[in-house]
Amino acid sequence: MGLSPAVAADRESIVSCALAPRHESVRTAREFTRLTLNRWELGDLFDDVALVASELVTNALRYGLPSVVPEQRGCWPRRGTASPIGDRMDAAADTDLPAPLIRLSLVRNEPQVVCAVSDPSERGPVPREADWIAESGRGLHLVESFSQSWGWHPIAVGKVVWAVFELRAT
Repeated sequence: MGLSPAVAADRESIVSCALAPRHESVRTAREFTRLTLNRWELGDLFDDVALVASELVTNALRYGLPSVVPEQRGCWPRRGTASPIGDRMDAAADTDLPAPLIRLSLVRNEPQVVCAVSDPSERGPVPREADWIAESGRGLHLVESFSQSWGWHPIAVGKVVWAVFELRAT
């Protein structure tokens, strides 16, 4: 677990987006990142920040939602389609229980931008030995490669995983 970046910024510099527990949320996270960085006139950071945001949201979907059994993590069908995890999503919706949320936050704190993803799991991310033949398992290696630094810490409910990006000199 790394040290959390200090955040002291005004309201215009902190934005967040709640994401539903569906694989489409990765696309939503990328679009939110694009819009935010463009509004901050930091579009040159998009490729790196969006890649990291995508990886962190994907990890939150796979490992951060405790109601999903391990062999079916990340399988969130649209409502009304057959679900490999049974009717738990629809049952939760019918009982007015809140769906587990993933939240993407972007913080502009000159001279850095912080990308943070929170989820309800208390288990921290664990980088795996990279298997270069496997289709998955390299996400945290990408996060480490494309960000200045990254880490995680527990929060009141769950954890937040963050990555820091240095603003490029123009």
